[in-house]
Amino acid sequence: MSLADTIRNSLVPIHREGYRFIAGFAIGSVILGLIWEPLFWIGLLLTAWCAYFFRDPPRVTPVDDRLVIAPADGIVSSVGPAIPPAELGLSGEMTRISVFMNVFSCHINRAPGRGRISLIEHRPGKFLNADLDKASTENERNSLVIESPHGAVAVVQIAGLIARRILCWAEAPGEISVGERFGLIRFGSRVDVYLPPQVRPRVAVGQVAVGGETVIAEFGSDTPPPLVRVS
Repeated sequence: MSLADTIRNSLVPIHREGYRFIAGFAIGSVILGLIWEPLFWIGLLLTAWCAYFFRDPPRVTPVDDRLVIAPADGIVSSVGPAIPPAELGLSGEMTRISVFMNVFSCHINRAPGRGRISLIEHRPGKFLNADLDKASTENERNSLVIESPHGAVAVVQIAGLIARRILCWAEAPGEISVGERFGLIRFGSRVDVYLPPQVRPRVAVGQVAVGGETVIAEFGSDTPPPLVRVS
């Protein structure tokens, strides 16, 4: 492998949504540096952080309809029964698994399973700390309902204390694949996944989740199935 190939394979792609922010930080750093040189280096660090925030690394997703995959990078903040937001039109108690993303997490959101998107609903709201339980119903959020092989699965993007913008590229009605990118949230937030009650969680509170890779729950057999992985 050539040096050029090694460098190219080592670089993590940046999502196009981040280009204008990175450019803004870089231009601001130069301007501040003209005022006082130390400000340039502070701005340079912030520019590097911005590029890191908008990183979009490739992921290796387990392909098995019995498995539910983490929708985002972050810390699992809750696992247990919960009533989904009313706008989803899902009645009764479901199993909710929440992943909290801080400002250093990769914020690309991915589908936890394959299926048909039957609903996308955006609701304005507050900007409370996304780690709070009441953020699920009080914060600004964007929800997708996916008709999976095991029933309705909901994914809710929740804005946080710093986050002020939820992006969703998916469309309803439409098909989505497991691990497929469907949106991101700027800057620091949370994603909730609501699953049918018969699902078996495979993560615990405090565990680190990798979006598009970590298995967070499983349907069906009590024995973990063999995984077939694709790039």
